[in-house]
Amino acid sequence: MLMPPVLPLFESAKYIEQGNYIVNQYITQISLDKIPDAGLIYEHAAELLIEQQHNENSYKAYRSELTTFFHWCFDVSILSPIALSRREIGRYLSYCQNPPVNLIGYFNVAQFKLDKTEGERAPNSAWRPFVGKKAMGKELPYQLSENAIKTKIAILSSFYSYLMSEDISERNPAQAWMNHSRFSSKKKYRVNSDDCNMLAFTELQWSYVIATVETLAQQEPDVHQRSLFMIKLIYFCYLRVSEVGARAGYSPVMSQFRQDKQTGIWSFHIPHSKGGKRRSVAISKALLNGLVEYRQFLKLPDYPTQGEQHPLFIRRKAAGRGREVGTINANLGIRQIREDVDNIIEKAANIAENDGFSEDAKQMRNLSVHSIRHTGITHDININGRPLSHVQADAGHESIDTTSQYLHTSQIERHQSAQNKPLDHLQGIG
Repeated sequence: MLMPPVLPLFESAKYIEQGNYIVNQYITQISLDKIPDAGLIYEHAAELLIEQQHNENSYKAYRSELTTFFHWCFDVSILSPIALSRREIGRYLSYCQNPPVNLIGYFNVAQFKLDKTEGERAPNSAWRPFVGKKAMGKELPYQLSENAIKTKIAILSSFYSYLMSEDISERNPAQAWMNHSRFSSKKKYRVNSDDCNMLAFTELQWSYVIATVETLAQQEPDVHQRSLFMIKLIYFCYLRVSEVGARAGYSPVMSQFRQDKQTGIWSFHIPHSKGGKRRSVAISKALLNGLVEYRQFLKLPDYPTQGEQHPLFIRRKAAGRGREVGTINANLGIRQIREDVDNIIEKAANIAENDGFSEDAKQMRNLSVHSIRHTGITHDININGRPLSHVQADAGHESIDTTSQYLHTSQIERHQSAQNKPLDHLQGIG
């Protein structure tokens, strides 16, 4: 089968959720040989595209830019997208302004087409990532207009903002490049601490979520005992959804709960996460008790054994598509976990609204499974008083500055603490 010099990575909007077996093989190989987190970042890019699939023009623009960007990251620079600085973004743009001649096409063709021999959709050998222009039948020198550069940066900045919201990236190098470029406006990109507050549930909102899932676990244990422990695990261990959901190359199992033989301390081990790093997260007594209850429900011994391969969160219905079609006792995937948790949050929001907390309910409906990680971090720092360095290690943050952003105070709290500040603390003494 003849392949183009660069693989298109994302199917059309109609087929994006099905994926492509040739692309999957390529991403798997990149993950194994060059960039360990390539598969994880690719999955998030696909999720972002799925969100755009009902807007044809937006979908095509995002797909084109992400394909070109990943080609440069994976094939040219051999760098993870989350390892880039604004300097690498500049190098990427320079590459796009003067791409290799064999990667320039002069007419638009479909990125994938049906291979009648294999009966599968495959990359179109005539496709090229860059499209040049002709005049009077003659090929013109390839040029990238200023508007095209702005569009590229806008899409990449949106992609990095998405990765930051999913806690995959800690910075936005595309926006940083823009802020230092000739396109810079006076308004610079910055994180607003009050906006950060909106990523987590308030104490009241979180109380409704927990009460709801506990009630569901009693009413429908076959479905929601799993939901209850899932939410506990994400909250207490600050886990990303990609760390609890099955994906290519990763299927979480019970033996990731480990007990230190010398100290007796339990932890949850994450073998491969953001940036290809591993970490172990300290476990609270409440979570350990929750693990025992969950395993008793599954009719397993109270504590996991070394090497135990029982899936962490098993499906109750066979998969209808993907790598485990027809399999029941296999791990839940990322999308199913998101849907399950979103459903619980919606139920909790409805109850809060019925109790008269309509504004809280509105805010809750804008939060997601990832907000549970933010909530766990926020509560531990601001309520439980855990040291920042401990939270940083368990959360897997590269920098203490990232963890410090969770030190939340509202405008009202700042006003109240400042209202009665004296000028002279010793005035009136003596």
